Amino acid sequence: MHSLQFTAESSSNGTVERDFTVGDVPGVLWSPASDSAERAPLVLMGHGGGAHKKHPAMAGRAQRLVADGGFHVAVIDAPGHGDRPRTAQDEREIAELRAAQAAGEPAGPIVVRYNARLAELAVPEWQATLDALQQLPEIGADGPVGYFGIALGTAIGVPLVAVEPRITAAVLGLMWPDALLEAARRITVPIEFDLQWDDELIPREAGLALFDAFGSTEKTLHANAGKHFDFPRFEADSAVRFLARHLGGSVTSPA
Repeated sequence: MHSLQFTAESSSNGTVERDFTVGDVPGVLWSPASDSAERAPLVLMGHGGGAHKKHPAMAGRAQRLVADGGFHVAVIDAPGHGDRPRTAQDEREIAELRAAQAAGEPAGPIVVRYNARLAELAVPEWQATLDALQQLPEIGADGPVGYFGIALGTAIGVPLVAVEPRITAAVLGLMWPDALLEAARRITVPIEFDLQWDDELIPREAGLALFDAFGSTEKTLHANAGKHFDFPRFEADSAVRFLARHLGGSVTSPA
């Protein structure tokens, strides 16, 4: 079992940011600065394709989860992303994706295939990271855990939530259903699912099919007008409220 090693620390805007590694997987943990050792629920957060653990979208969502929900928030770099080297297979998949995009051809089949491979690698890495994080006194082995991941974060998050009983609520969305339906049917925890009604990449029917597949008795669909990259920032506020309701965080109103 790999232990967690902190490698850097900084603080700003009421949040402590600590870089860490678990084995050779790099990550970051954001915590409330008022008392970073205080027990609080943990939210695991998955970044999008081509992004990384400290992408502005990740940092922004983490800030809201920490400031408005009082959570600890952890993100790790997916395989081939951020500070992790790309393999020859990563390079081939990315080259094929870019060629399809340049030719105006559908990229979905390539993304689905590539993301499924990344998920196979990332799910055990997330479980090892969760094992290590729960050794911290401010998180604890019995503390509540949620998940928040959009796009690639959903491609990895669905199979992770399906096999990880410690995760008891999840926010997901913006992903093709093709490789995820079987895992989605095994998920029974509360789900908040985001969908862009005018998504030019993922057909509306595909997003609805994934939402329908979840076995959860409590699942909520948030459909917003706009294209794939028009995903509204205010959905992060909804995610805070949803996760606080199910994990026990204390929500404060955004300034």
